[in-house]
Amino acid sequence: MFVDAVELLQRESPRFDHRHTVQHCQLATADQYRRMAALGLCVNLFSNHLYYYGDQHYEVTVGPERAERMNACASAKRAGVPFSVHSDAPVTPLAPLHTAWSAVNRVTASDRVLGEDERISVDEALRTITVDAAYLLGMDDEVGTIEAGKRADFAVLEDDPTAVDPAALRDVPVWGTVMGGEPFPAATE
Repeated sequence: MFVDAVELLQRESPRFDHRHTVQHCQLATADQYRRMAALGLCVNLFSNHLYYYGDQHYEVTVGPERAERMNACASAKRAGVPFSVHSDAPVTPLAPLHTAWSAVNRVTASDRVLGEDERISVDEALRTITVDAAYLLGMDDEVGTIEAGKRADFAVLEDDPTAVDPAALRDVPVWGTVMGGEPFPAATE
């Protein structure tokens, strides 16, 4: 319905770079992704859903075929739809590396892989929680990358997330953050 509404409005009163975003976008089809791309829509995918609720969706709520294409990052990428991933906190814990890990590995709590062909790379997943999230929010001129003129707000990791096994992405320790150029080490236990 949302895609139909945007299509109608774009015909009546075209607007470019609107960045309207389909939130969650759980079960979109390849055809819907193609339509979204043509309309300039973005999607924000709930990748944590794969881990926390994927087994239930596979077995009970939507069935295997739909569960395999839930939160289809690779389909969005293939169609050219700008996308990010999220945790829907407090529905699932706020842990960006876990959210990226979910998009990379697509593993449920029982270790079932849902939609192997919908996996994205670690580099792509890290982009979804930084550069691409800023783009969807219309804040890409302020945040999302480290460069002159933008806020100096970012996380500092203890390991290179692109050098670890993709299955270990969520376990990369966070040293702390930098906010406004000032470092803040993570609290120790």
